[in-house]
Amino acid sequence: MPNAPFLPHSAMTQTKPRDVQFLPIATDTIILRSRSWTRLRFEIEYALSKGTTANSYLIQADKTALIDPPGETFTQKYLDALQQRFNITDIDYVIIGHVNPNRAKTLKALFQIAPQVKFVCSNPGAINLRKALENEDLPILVMKREENLDLGSGHNLQFIPTPNPRYPDHLCTYDPQTEILYTDKLFGAHICGDQVFDEGWKIFVEDRRYYYDCLMAPHARQIETALDKIYDLSLRMYAPNHGPLVRSGLIDLTEAYRQWSKEQTNQDNSVALIYASAYGNTATLAQAIARGITKAGVAVESINSEFVEPEEIKTAVEKASGFVIGSPTLGGHAPTQIQTALGIILSTAAKSKLAGVFGSFGWSGEAVDILESKLKDAGYRFGFEPIRVKFKPDEKTLQMCEEAGVDFAQALKKAKKVKAPSQPSTNVEQAVGRIIGSLCVVTAKQGDISSAMLASWVSQASFNPPGLTIAVAKDRALESLMYSGSGFVLNVLKEGNHLGLMKHFLKPFSPGEDRFAGVEIEEAGNGSPALTDALAYVECSVKSRMECGDHWLVYATVDNGKVFNNEGVTAVHYRKTGTHY
Repeated sequence: MPNAPFLPHSAMTQTKPRDVQFLPIATDTIILRSRSWTRLRFEIEYALSKGTTANSYLIQADKTALIDPPGETFTQKYLDALQQRFNITDIDYVIIGHVNPNRAKTLKALFQIAPQVKFVCSNPGAINLRKALENEDLPILVMKREENLDLGSGHNLQFIPTPNPRYPDHLCTYDPQTEILYTDKLFGAHICGDQVFDEGWKIFVEDRRYYYDCLMAPHARQIETALDKIYDLSLRMYAPNHGPLVRSGLIDLTEAYRQWSKEQTNQDNSVALIYASAYGNTATLAQAIARGITKAGVAVESINSEFVEPEEIKTAVEKASGFVIGSPTLGGHAPTQIQTALGIILSTAAKSKLAGVFGSFGWSGEAVDILESKLKDAGYRFGFEPIRVKFKPDEKTLQMCEEAGVDFAQALKKAKKVKAPSQPSTNVEQAVGRIIGSLCVVTAKQGDISSAMLASWVSQASFNPPGLTIAVAKDRALESLMYSGSGFVLNVLKEGNHLGLMKHFLKPFSPGEDRFAGVEIEEAGNGSPALTDALAYVECSVKSRMECGDHWLVYATVDNGKVFNNEGVTAVHYRKTGTHY
């Protein structure tokens, strides 16, 4: 089947209109890709701003099934495109991998046009669907693992519940006729392009890893369970909700998911992240905090208190090194499930465990105040200042939540190091420490978010094109702005004039704090801040990243540069050990 070339994000125009792309992908099977070429939503997994596709699928056999219609952003465009090509009244089933309020508008509009359809979902999905569509009499088929749905012509669909705290109703659908597994949120990526399949799949690795780290890492235990459930299936293709279909890289991506999940579950430290969410906003905050914790090398056990038994909360809190609890405010109070979780924490968690509190609200935020007060009175220390967010979080808020998660994880790791006796550096560590580098400050800005870090692991990497490498620790706030396609500025510090800037960028910043307060800057050509007290700066574009233990090695090409002082000498950073900066 011909495959349109992949169009990288840098080549996309910001004004390219949203559309719905149709393509046959297997026997009796069509994909409908609702494409958004720019960032779709302010959630942490969309932060790379490479657009996304909302993938839907149509199986036309003796019976017709529509799988995973898109969210409300595409409602009208999707239904118009569908009606132009098919008779919607011929659709027998609408299969839903997970239900959320964003998808409700499309499902409601579809049901009005095609009242003959039966919805197919998991049992938690049925509960959510009736609530979202405000209709207790919806025709719903609740599918369990042992149940099939026969569409005829060999399309005898099988259903595999794969729940996790973020998506407790998550359901995969397997078609043995085409050997396609419709994976809903699993194995996706937020990237938009013309390419439908993943030929040349290595170009998608970074985007898929980022998607996993944001959405799946906090649920690593449940992801391992899901992988076990699909292990024995004969598979040709993964058909996810977002991004290219997984065909060429199927085996590699499956193994990567297992490896990444094992890395999470094998961490020495873990955090119990407990929350409830009325409209999805608190869940979004939880996701951003979890992202910060996991990128700093601490595992997260994410728990949606609305869908677990109290015993599960108790077990998670007991084994965790710290806990974070989040709540919406409903009628001036926290939901009953959160009140129950708080009671379990107060009676179970040792006072030495680090605590965190967050939540969203509409008109008042009493729930966060209640949680904070109860935990303070009980003697718990907080890993970050309580986070209160009114209505939907924006880009800066999510960045602040991610940084709060990083701080929390770093505090846990620091406490563990204090307990362990320090050891003198080995000969090898001392030798490695003699490798020196120039002192630089890396600065970057994307939209309303800006960040910076002091760097000494910088090296020129190529002459043509002029390129350099920078090692960025995984837990640095700036790391989120250093993905392929991003721009940044490398500020080279001047010997004799470097101590002030060095001290400024070495100090601890609170989550969301302005890194450039009190620092003289000018805007570089790529929009990132340039330090006017530096010796020189270069404007760079990230081309690729390589994972190197606890750092990412970023390769970037130089687009422009400026020298402020032709007579100055580059400041150099000397170390005596290779175990720290």
